[in-house]
Amino acid sequence: MTKDELKKFLQEYKKHDHSEGEIIDKISSLAYESIGFATIDHHREIRKGFPEVILAQGKTASQVAEIAARIVKHKSPLLATRATAEQFRAVKKKVRAARYHAEARVITANEPKKPAAGRGVILVITAGTSDIPVAEEAAITASMAGNPVERLYDVGVAGIHRLLMQSEVLKRANVIIVVAGMEGALPSVVGGLVDVPVIAVPTSTGYGASFQGLAALLGMLNTCASGVTVVNIDNGFGAGFAASVINKKIQIPRTNLK
Repeated sequence: MTKDELKKFLQEYKKHDHSEGEIIDKISSLAYESIGFATIDHHREIRKGFPEVILAQGKTASQVAEIAARIVKHKSPLLATRATAEQFRAVKKKVRAARYHAEARVITANEPKKPAAGRGVILVITAGTSDIPVAEEAAITASMAGNPVERLYDVGVAGIHRLLMQSEVLKRANVIIVVAGMEGALPSVVGGLVDVPVIAVPTSTGYGASFQGLAALLGMLNTCASGVTVVNIDNGFGAGFAASVINKKIQIPRTNLK
């Protein structure tokens, strides 16, 4: 339940549309719900602006499905990351509106019909095509949190002219997520071109000396470009959520600035 929905419910209570018992049950259910193998934090949407997100990795298909059903029962947006097709099939049996984004390995339901008012664009950039799965996890996360999202894929430093030709796209963004593997150089380049927050996401893409993303992570942490922050290896969700929090505070789309 969102803050607006809770406010509406309390207003209905004032007009005697709900009994005291109903209001007590509703408020009590906002805290958490224990289902044995999981304790679902239903209060998180009011506290954080977005409901609890399911990390499907390491959970059984039936566990993911049951948690998803309880979240959707509260009419909240559903986002499950690192999900398999098998887990999605189990969720689909309980949540008919669920969708599977195979490339991102993400399950969603109750998606926002349109971006929230006053939000600027979050731009998601990848160095290469191999980085797209992590980028899509970030993009879908940002979109589920109510942000307009644009994508700019395969514009890495091996052909930097591909990025430089997209200056207008860069200028439109309020926040930029840059996803790169190998040596992880692209966030430094983007950070040197723009005046907005850049969130760098190292991926495990690369040959042996990339050490499953460690080389990219260290390269990004050692960037000389100001305004670049770094999340963990392959953490598209973390980048998408952080970008959303930043974008929510900025409020005014850059396209409206004079």
